[in-house]
Amino acid sequence: MRINAFTDVCLRVAMLLAAAPDGTLLTSRVIADGVGTPYSHVSKAIIRLRGLQIVEVVRGRFGGVRISAAGRRTTVGWLMRQLDTRADVADCETPHGDCPLSGGCGLRAALRRAREAFYSELDNTTIASLVPRRGTGSVALTLTTMIGNTP
Repeated sequence: MRINAFTDVCLRVAMLLAAAPDGTLLTSRVIADGVGTPYSHVSKAIIRLRGLQIVEVVRGRFGGVRISAAGRRTTVGWLMRQLDTRADVADCETPHGDCPLSGGCGLRAALRRAREAFYSELDNTTIASLVPRRGTGSVALTLTTMIGNTP
């Protein structure tokens, strides 16, 4: 199954914040640089993640974004369900209208079951479990460099 670009950005933002030391605030620009995504896309992702209570946003000169305690415990399956806006996996419409087979076709239902099985498997994985333990690996080195460049 292929996830959409917005879900990908949201997952990368959540993972980057989960890898940061507890309580560390990162600016949206630092996060955008860290996940290699345009600032405007990351800003939209942060707004959505804030609405889902995955991240906390502190406003002001010394503000930024950090992952919430609930965000660390959130499962990838739950988050992806919240971010998936598609009613169906298959696009059963043509430029001329609905597919003529849509009345008796079982493809939509089969793909819905497959999508749910995909999400169910991800219900066993939390955001925190996707990143290495703090202080180890290349993620920690990257974060140390990023945080060191934060005003």
